[in-house]
Order: sequence, then C-alpha cells, then structure tokens
Amino acid sequence: MKPIIGITVDCRYKPEDARTHGDFKQNWNYPEMIAEAGGVPFVIPPMADMNEVAQIIDGWMIPGGDDMNASRFGEENHPKVVLQDPKRYDAEAALWEAVPSEMPVLGICYGCQFLNVVRGGTLIQHLPDVVHHENHSGGTLETISLKVGSKTAQAVGTTTPKGKSYHHQAVGRLGEGLAVSGCHEDGTIEAFEATDRPWLIAVQWHPERTPDDAETKHLFRAFVEAAMAYKTGKGSA
Repeated sequence: MKPIIGITVDCRYKPEDARTHGDFKQNWNYPEMIAEAGGVPFVIPPMADMNEVAQIIDGWMIPGGDDMNASRFGEENHPKVVLQDPKRYDAEAALWEAVPSEMPVLGICYGCQFLNVVRGGTLIQHLPDVVHHENHSGGTLETISLKVGSKTAQAVGTTTPKGKSYHHQAVGRLGEGLAVSGCHEDGTIEAFEATDRPWLIAVQWHPERTPDDAETKHLFRAFVEAAMAYKTGKGSA
C-alpha cells in the first residue's frame, strides 16, 4: 500500500456568510507532486480532528500560503504583511502537537516559516528591509547552496538546486532543534532540517513550481519514501 500524505490547506473562515461559512483551497501542484512521487495525497481541512488525522497519515506536507500574524512570535505586524486566516495556524499547530516525532514532515515556503515559528523561532517580516532587494519574490529562479552531507542535500540530490521564490518573509531566529541546511548568497535561510527528528525538512523556495526538474522529483520522492518507511514501521510496531 502507498503512504498517505496529509496536506494542510489555506482557508477563509466567514461565519457571517450564511451560505458557505467560508472556504478552503489547495493548489493543484502540491498533491500532484505527491501522487507522482508515489504517495496518496490527503487534504486536511482546518476543522478536522487532528488527533484522528495524525493516526491516518504517514507524512505531512505543509504548503505555501500568506503571512502568519507576527504576534505568534512576539512582534507587531509589518505594514506589508498579508495575513493568513488564523484558523489555519491553529489547525496546523494542533496537528504538530498530535503527529509522532518519527513522522516525516516537509515544509514549503509558508510551511518552512510555520515550522520555524512553532518551534520558537522568529521571522524576518519583510525581507527587502534586510537584503535591500526584492529578488526573492515574483517567481525568481534562484540558486541555493545546501550544506554537503545535510539531509536536505541528500533529499534534493544536489548541493546547488535551483528553485522559484515567491516570498517576502523568511526565517529570522532559528527555532529549537533546527539546523540551517541551505542559504541564498545574500544570507537568506533557504532550508533547514530537524536535529531531533528523523525526517523534517523545510525549504523556502517552491519546488512544486518546477515539476520537471530533477531536484524537485528527487525531493518529493525522498519525502514519500521516508513516509513509506514510517508507514511500514508503524504497521509492524
């Protein structure tokens, strides 16, 4: 059987809307890459019981999204932030608490930032204020330098992947149990991995938007393979 990969979603909660109460969505390319890598994508809405979900899934991918409220890491919001519905963060924080530490986790863009914040880190709220350019936004194809021997480099299959960037925020102070595994030449943290979990990797770029690249295929395949190993171990426990 294939591993089940949970994918949390963007949401807009509108209780005042009597017709819908809001909506949630997910870009097609995230589950598409999981399916092509051999996993079964499983979309997780924010109102799901995360303790139950944690027992169903074999891996968790946290995709891109808007900005989280800076109060999550003790700051006031920058004027440039576009806030994510807080119910998304609440749901993902609940799932983070519920999933076993052995379960593989992959964070992408917002997912990278979420994993840093949920582990006590901070964000650079508007990266151009620090690097003095806006090259990280708008789909710029950038070259990332990954640390030799890192889990991230092994998963991607190279130490110099190229990826499209669509972010104006980035990792600030690194959270607990995390180690930087990749940076842009301007010093922006582009990847990190857990030092206290067997497979947790976060990337700031969007690999799902370069679906034909070998690095992209390698990363998603490595993630799904790790989830399969977790599933197998779970079944034999």
